[in-house]
Amino acid sequence: MMCCCASCGATADDDISLKLCNGCKLVRYCGFKCQREHRVKQKKSAISREHVGIIIYFGRLLPRFLEPRNPSTADAASASPVSGWRSDLDWAALNSKLSSSASLIDTSYDDYAGECRPEFSEPWDSISNHALIDQPSGMCLPWLYLGWEMSWPRPSENGHLNQTADQAVQDLLINPPTDVESWLADPTNPSLNLPSKVLFPSIASDVVAAVNFAKEHGLEISVKNSGHSFQGASSKKNTLLLNMNRYTHYAPTGITDCDASILGSTVAEDLSTQPCLLSLAKNKSSLIRVGGGENFDKVYRAVIAANEEEGYKYHVVGGAAGTVSPMGWSWQGGLGGTTGGRLYGFGVDQVVQLEMVLPNGVHVKFGPTDWEDASAEGFTVPRTKVVSGVCRSNPDEHDEENWVWQSCPEDFDIDFNDMWFAVRGGGGGTWGVVTSVYLQLHDYLPFKSYLFNNPPFRTEKCTAIFPQFAEFVAHYMSAPSLLNVTKERSHACGCPDPRAGIYCHGEEDVMQAWTRFLDLNNSDPANVACLFSTAKLASHDNLPAPPGYAEFMISFAKNLRADRFPGKVPDDPPGKIGADLAGVLVPQSWLDEGEENRKTLQEYGTPYYYAFGGAAASGSDQANSLSQAHRNAAVMTRVSLDDLDDFWGNLFPQMFDVSDKTKFPPVFGSNHAGYLTAGPLKEDWTKPCPREWTFEERREKCISFQEAIYGTERLARLEAIKKAVDPQFIFNCVNCVGNNLPEASKSEDEKDEEPSPAEPEPLLGNSSDEPSGASFVSSFVAAISATAAAVYLLIHII
Repeated sequence: MMCCCASCGATADDDISLKLCNGCKLVRYCGFKCQREHRVKQKKSAISREHVGIIIYFGRLLPRFLEPRNPSTADAASASPVSGWRSDLDWAALNSKLSSSASLIDTSYDDYAGECRPEFSEPWDSISNHALIDQPSGMCLPWLYLGWEMSWPRPSENGHLNQTADQAVQDLLINPPTDVESWLADPTNPSLNLPSKVLFPSIASDVVAAVNFAKEHGLEISVKNSGHSFQGASSKKNTLLLNMNRYTHYAPTGITDCDASILGSTVAEDLSTQPCLLSLAKNKSSLIRVGGGENFDKVYRAVIAANEEEGYKYHVVGGAAGTVSPMGWSWQGGLGGTTGGRLYGFGVDQVVQLEMVLPNGVHVKFGPTDWEDASAEGFTVPRTKVVSGVCRSNPDEHDEENWVWQSCPEDFDIDFNDMWFAVRGGGGGTWGVVTSVYLQLHDYLPFKSYLFNNPPFRTEKCTAIFPQFAEFVAHYMSAPSLLNVTKERSHACGCPDPRAGIYCHGEEDVMQAWTRFLDLNNSDPANVACLFSTAKLASHDNLPAPPGYAEFMISFAKNLRADRFPGKVPDDPPGKIGADLAGVLVPQSWLDEGEENRKTLQEYGTPYYYAFGGAAASGSDQANSLSQAHRNAAVMTRVSLDDLDDFWGNLFPQMFDVSDKTKFPPVFGSNHAGYLTAGPLKEDWTKPCPREWTFEERREKCISFQEAIYGTERLARLEAIKKAVDPQFIFNCVNCVGNNLPEASKSEDEKDEEPSPAEPEPLLGNSSDEPSGASFVSSFVAAISATAAAVYLLIHII
């Protein structure tokens, strides 16, 4: 064990406590500043988490190569000189361009069944995506059924187009047939929606090489961080999957404190000063850079480490679950119901600069370079006027310290204003690959949260009054004046679901308002105790009150749930099936029309997500694609399948402007949108899309998934950008912008018409992830070389 600080050399004694590096877990530092300085100065000689990941990965992979391959008779008879998906392509050429820490592997159904499915047999409260995202194949998904098209394992040769939505509802939600287990166990099931080739890039050059290879050979690329997509956008058959989980981790040393002296200066040509200049223009002083493979668990723990070192000064807006990623959550909108989203805005509003590899294979970074004050119009951040970008002129360079950012070449025809608009709100996985992002940090505010009737203080009496508590939450969040609460103190709090609690940052009046609500409703004063602070919970467990949301969740996991991943921010236990529908964005103006509307909403009895209002409305730079329905909403509520008739026929015309029949309004939230999401009939917006129709009929005659989220006008602009940025539809993820366009379908048909040697091979369960022939030799050599290199690093650095 190292006995001195890796940066300054200070030794451990009574006054100095050395802390393990939160990046590599191998060296120690006397403080956060030393860690950050050492990472910059000694980057080339410091072993990172990625190197350890390679050793673990190849340690698990090598036995596969060493075991003799025993193919079936049929497999042996049909074996080609090079095995695997698209064996006609020169994958060795792609491999030769990858960094030594990247890995390209063949995958099969066996990987999904062997690595992913067992997790869903764990006790419910211990299932976690933390156990899935690090599996060797990179194929696991947070909900088991996402491995099949439309989250529906019933066999189908055409993506369920000729099957009905009602059949899907019966199979998945009402009366699962006895055949389900056989469907799940069948490696030849045509509904399987798993990639056959997975690349784990570790640096941007790996991503550039993969995109150029796909572009050259007409391949599609799917992209995954942690897979949190209810509609299955991060997994697709016959694609090259880029699993970003082993990509460079920037967050552990990624916090930047901006120098206020640069305020008013011109943005540097390489955009190096752009993030801080924009932040200072927003009256903010700190940022964090996050890599394309990092999730919020890693981001939160980086911020916690900095706060513990520097005295709680930083706050980051993020998702409720630790395994949710900024690389999906933010691009869908990003609901910050637990982390101050009503104080600081949606996830899209936290983005300060983007770094991406575009579908044309160019590595770029871009962000606003000209803005103007918009406070007179009620906005709390500047209006973006111009977005500028630069291109990397040496894309093959592996060492980031030697990257060269310059003006893009004359034939580069991508509009960065369009990209800034499209990526922030237009969904992930369809615009290219985000390799890193600068996110805004805010000043730390005291944290306090409240739970209703949770263990160990649960009582039957409190259970009986939960409907009253849900009504209280609705008033506190969207009609605070009824409880004598100011808007400012209401906006300090958010709530992802009344059953999950209320989370506040800064000054709030929750307990006073709860007491007043009970009094106004003539409820027993003793019911005040049904709502309690997490500080009380911490005291019960002899712990200090948690200083932040992430700290609370880590403590919560340790004391109230099975804690298989100590020290990590937990997630909600995933299951076999994710959300089926999307949430309706209920306008604040409709609720303000009267108490009757609030009661109508309460009668639906479905979960509510309060992450709207306040800065969620005013924190926009007016240059993002998040729908206006998000900005105007008071709450997002789920409408059940049984209530769709009433919603479209009754509530929808009341809530939204339907006067122009050529412009369908945005209705649904993108975050949490499920696989059965659809708008009403195109010819009659008061009628739901019939469940008895086939999915092909629904696609033709109903408002699409995308149009119901973005609205007609915004979707048209996004689709135009998609065609300009990705004319080959290399990125064509499920239900993403552009996925339902004729051009996207045509490209798939053309691939199906290719000569037989180039046709995609089925995902058979015959160990296709174990290469044979030339593939075996090259993969084996690569495994040995990478392992030797990693061991060399361990010997010479530790």
